[in-house]
Amino acid sequence: MQFPLPARYPEYLIAAILIILAPGPSVLFAIARAIAWGRATAIATVAGNALGMFSLSILIAFGLGPILEQSELAFISVQILGGLYLIYLGIDALRHSKVHAEDMVNQGDTRPSAIKSIKDGFWVGALNPKGLVFFAAILPQFLDKNSANLTAQLLLMGATFALLAFLGDGTWGILAGTVRIWMANSPVRLIRLRQLGGVVIVLLGIFTLISAA
Repeated sequence: MQFPLPARYPEYLIAAILIILAPGPSVLFAIARAIAWGRATAIATVAGNALGMFSLSILIAFGLGPILEQSELAFISVQILGGLYLIYLGIDALRHSKVHAEDMVNQGDTRPSAIKSIKDGFWVGALNPKGLVFFAAILPQFLDKNSANLTAQLLLMGATFALLAFLGDGTWGILAGTVRIWMANSPVRLIRLRQLGGVVIVLLGIFTLISAA
């Protein structure tokens, strides 16, 4: 299987970086692990998260790729539904930012092993609604729709997203592990972080709807 580079790949990289940097479930989970147990645990968690995201992208590529190749209506419908769901996720993050911040600082007393951290991170990545919507609704708008193999493009861009997620979430984890006491002692900082992520996700959802229209 060939992996053609889509013409809008540079634009895709920008969109992927924006959603990865927005503090969603994977970022907050990495920060929580870093605050509770330090940078090593956070990095192991991030590695598992990236594997989970890539696994999710594979399932979507083989399930969604053939459908998008056959139907323009499906292509547009997926973007509209994904955009609406992103807006919902962003609003939910804003409404429950305080609860999410409190959950982040209550990680328990027992430090997990590296293997357990990878497993935990894997399921956070595989079940991350932000990742699901990105792969299913946002990513397709950057495909070369006239290409013979959309599935190959989806796989390539999914792998790219997973790599960027590892680098981005890993950076969050290292920074949080370095200033763990400063962050843990002020839940307000965590609340503001979650609110920022919510705003970015809402804007990305609006952008998706505009692109579909």
